[in-house]
Amino acid sequence: METRDILLNSLRGETLGTITEYSSADEVFQNQTLRPILKLQNDLFVEVFRNYIGKHKHDFYQYTVEKKLQFIENAIQKDIKFRNALKGMVIGLFTIEEYTRYVQNSSALNKRMMNLLIERLKSQVQLFESTETTYTSI
Repeated sequence: METRDILLNSLRGETLGTITEYSSADEVFQNQTLRPILKLQNDLFVEVFRNYIGKHKHDFYQYTVEKKLQFIENAIQKDIKFRNALKGMVIGLFTIEEYTRYVQNSSALNKRMMNLLIERLKSQVQLFESTETTYTSI
């Protein structure tokens, strides 16, 4: 397992965010583990959310920006199956040590994880524009 952990850490790169002597254990975990994984997996999360829109809300593309942002938040907070799939994409990139830390306080860390992911997707809402092409006859 040591080789896997080394590989995962090298893929993820540096800590994102500030860690001080006053940082809580959850904050350290967020900046050392969650943020780098979310950044690494960003393109996958965008594609997964596009697929979610296609399966669940075809009129999403006609929504106002504000309504799109609310839809992103509701989808992740209220659709438990979808939420669990997203969590799995993050947890699957934990090292053994990180997983051991995670299970000790999974409820609070899940909340941090999903809030970070919601904000990440919201900040990229422009990527969720319709990919349908409209043709006009000449």
